[in-house]
Amino acid sequence: MEIFHRILQTAIEGGASDVHLKVNHPVVFRINRQLIAIQAPTPTAEWMDAVVEAMVPRHLKKRLEEEHEVDFSYFVPKLGRFRTNLFQQKGEPCLSMRYVKTKVPSFEELGLLAALKRLAESPRGIVLLAGTTGCGKSTTLAAMVEHINANFKKHIITLEDPIEYVFEDNQSVIEQREVGLDTLSFDAGLKHILRQDPDVIMIGEMRDATSFSAAMSSADTGHLVLSTLHTTNSAQSVGRILDFFSPDERDMVRRQIAATLQAVVSQRMVTTVGGGITPALEIMINTSTVRKLIEENRLEKLGAAIETGLEDGMQNFNQALYNLVKERKITEKEALAKASNPQALEMNFKGIFLDEARRILT
Repeated sequence: MEIFHRILQTAIEGGASDVHLKVNHPVVFRINRQLIAIQAPTPTAEWMDAVVEAMVPRHLKKRLEEEHEVDFSYFVPKLGRFRTNLFQQKGEPCLSMRYVKTKVPSFEELGLLAALKRLAESPRGIVLLAGTTGCGKSTTLAAMVEHINANFKKHIITLEDPIEYVFEDNQSVIEQREVGLDTLSFDAGLKHILRQDPDVIMIGEMRDATSFSAAMSSADTGHLVLSTLHTTNSAQSVGRILDFFSPDERDMVRRQIAATLQAVVSQRMVTTVGGGITPALEIMINTSTVRKLIEENRLEKLGAAIETGLEDGMQNFNQALYNLVKERKITEKEALAKASNPQALEMNFKGIFLDEARRILT
């Protein structure tokens, strides 16, 4: 394990976010979103088998044997914690490991808008961070939790699979529960979470009807629920949630969403002029207009409501990208590459703004 731990230490010192190991291939780090092969002993089958045997938690070994893949947290004293996915390819073990930073980045370091602080300060309701895999949802969610922790006396309970960031109690009291280690399953953890006297509940990911039903019940009883969802934009998120449920349940669930949703923030990472990355944020607030559209099942008009809701703190991706260009943080080329509607954004850069969204809403 000495060589393995030296690889992990090198990753941390080199600023790598991820470590990838597979048999008979070079060790690869992801640094600044780029994959880089490093100088290290090439993993052999025998070496990988020994590493896997030593690092997989005892309670997960049976699952690994049956399913050939498993998620867990791997902790090394004096190094830190790694979110780990162990899987097989061509019958041999592979490891993908993400370094779990103990210091949660601030809103300023992440380039997040002040609107997200206000959402984190909501007394109740559901706030969802949406986006594709690897877009930074978990980091943004962690920043929101840390904002609460630093400024408010709250009892925060997280349910994660696995733990992404490690929090230390500040103004708040935080308990982090990992599925498989601290609770048998998401279902079991969610079943008991309201009995643990939380003010704020953070669920690592909305993945099924059970998790969202628990979130709605929690929000309905006066709790703030923070979570993530895999969708490409905020307007699609309500439809994605409804897909969790059977058709005969959806009318009732849609009314519950309208009553309990606080906001959906969708995130895309864009490359800055200086070569770094910054988030472009689409924000949908559950205003009276949005609530009415959800209640009346006019979900196709949510995009127009976002576009015309600037005074309420909303913005779509095109508007977010336009602002980042005007602030000289990203180039027009990068903005057009990441835009939902590149043609409309290109017209915006030429000073042409069409009021199509207001017409759609009427």
